[in-house]
Amino acid sequence: MQNTALIIVDMQVGMSWPGPGERNNHQAEQVIAGLLGRWREHGAPVVHIRHMSRTPGSPFWPGQRGAEFQPALAPEANEHIVEKNVPDAFINTGLERWLHARGISSVLLVGVSTNNSVEATARTAGNLGFKTYVAADGCYAYAQIDFDGVRRSPQEVHAMALSNLHGEYATVIQAQDAISQLLFK
Repeated sequence: MQNTALIIVDMQVGMSWPGPGERNNHQAEQVIAGLLGRWREHGAPVVHIRHMSRTPGSPFWPGQRGAEFQPALAPEANEHIVEKNVPDAFINTGLERWLHARGISSVLLVGVSTNNSVEATARTAGNLGFKTYVAADGCYAYAQIDFDGVRRSPQEVHAMALSNLHGEYATVIQAQDAISQLLFK
């Protein structure tokens, strides 16, 4: 088995609230839960990333319900938790050191949002030399207005973020391929 860590990004209670707006891939949580179950079955490494906001009033402010992990995706006692204050889970967190100390050279990223924390973390993972994968069906994005003022659907935002990553910083795959190619390799 290849030593690939499953990194679950920002799957917190506040992400399930309606505030962030229209999103794509409403099956992402089920896909992530499926991957998490398989990683646990095989004793493979799992890392849970939690965004802790520095903005008072944010649902992700420490101690707020929104900052808690979604119950279905909550970490078990033997799984590593990383708290971050910026989109990139490698910045000021010790994540790189934790992975290297365990001989982990490959990571599979899932979570939210594809174009923000997932993309930022995947870019750094790739730049640091980790073999980086992103499960497209295990991530989702929200609608956005682009720099030219054009409204982009959640799927367009998601697809562009994956396009930004694929081949340059990461390999974008589907969850089922991650199980067969990474977990059982």
